Amino acid sequence: MTSASLPLAAETTQARRDIATISLIGLAHGCSHFFHMLLPPLFPVFIREFGLSYAELGLLVSTFFIISGLGQAMAGFLVDRTGARPVLFAALSCFVLASLAAGLATGFGGLLVAAALAGLGNAPFHPVDFTILNKRVSPARLGHAFSVHGITGNLGWALAPVFLIGLAQLSGNWRYAYLGTALAALAVIALLWFKRAAIDDTQGSWSHDKAGATPVKDEHPMAFLRLPSVWLCFSFFFFGTTALTAIQSFASPALSQLYGLASEATAFVVTGYMLCGAVGMVIGGFWVARSASLERNIAIALALGAALLALAASGWVPPMLAATVVALAGFGTGLAGPSRDMLIKRAAPPGATGRVYGTVYSGLDLGFALAAPIFGAMMDKGHPGAVFMGAALALLLAIAAANLVQLARPKKALQSAA
Repeated sequence: MTSASLPLAAETTQARRDIATISLIGLAHGCSHFFHMLLPPLFPVFIREFGLSYAELGLLVSTFFIISGLGQAMAGFLVDRTGARPVLFAALSCFVLASLAAGLATGFGGLLVAAALAGLGNAPFHPVDFTILNKRVSPARLGHAFSVHGITGNLGWALAPVFLIGLAQLSGNWRYAYLGTALAALAVIALLWFKRAAIDDTQGSWSHDKAGATPVKDEHPMAFLRLPSVWLCFSFFFFGTTALTAIQSFASPALSQLYGLASEATAFVVTGYMLCGAVGMVIGGFWVARSASLERNIAIALALGAALLALAASGWVPPMLAATVVALAGFGTGLAGPSRDMLIKRAAPPGATGRVYGTVYSGLDLGFALAAPIFGAMMDKGHPGAVFMGAALALLLAIAAANLVQLARPKKALQSAA
């Protein structure tokens, strides 16, 4: 081997390592998003079987995300202290237990237990995922890593309705659908355990740990909470997730009430929204690599999503076109995803990534927790159009929060990011 070929061989080896890590973390993230949707696809079954209202169904979603949000902020500290990999396996194990609880439920109480266990499992994922990605993936591929991370999350959301509704219909018993989700979580655990070396964050290093880098200032573990940019990112996630909650939990019944569509025609609108979001994230991964203005990217993408949702809320478009418009709105939110994740990376002080991601992404959980019963109440009161208009307004507020992040970041951070 010539000396000239040595750097090429090293780059090829690093590329293989990066791809393995990105793929496995993408699978884990997709699994976590799949379990966000453990209960909502079968809401019509629970209404029929247990006589639940939309507000009660919204409370199940709130339980999941309250536990996830509180746990996520704490999980960030745990990941920074003990490492990400063992926390990841514990989280996946909670999904198995949540599936079993859902399958054995005999009423609202059993479903509440399932929601709580799934929320506990979901809590550590963003601190875990982004710690492993930031430590193991080379900087040149980090933007694409964030893109894949977001895409697999959307695919997890998209797959859940198809998987759960499909198994329930094929078996003739909705409880078998939850046996299927338990087996799926066990399969992911087995694969990650077999490939555990590729997700070992103890073998990676932060960029500031490398030779010649400026040492990280020794600060109190809670010092990052003083940064306005962290709380603006938190607000951005809160508003963005408020919009997502409306679509995930109530888009199908809202379209049925607003446009008179049969539930069979609207059942997979959420899947379409998430698939469009995945396409948006693929393009967004290349976009963020070529554009330094993350805030502009986010504003353009989310404004597109807001406009489409407002159009659906108007009631002016033909029924099937309205369902298509709602699904296409996912492209805008997906397009913003990689820029969103890079925005948070810039806001995180060196060595505090787990804590920052845990705190910021708890805004996602809070958005889900508060928005679900509000949108459920809108449905109970017969205001389906307000579901889509409320989602559009939330996206506009997310744009405002993202653009304020740049103003809140210190001048040194802005110069280094340029």
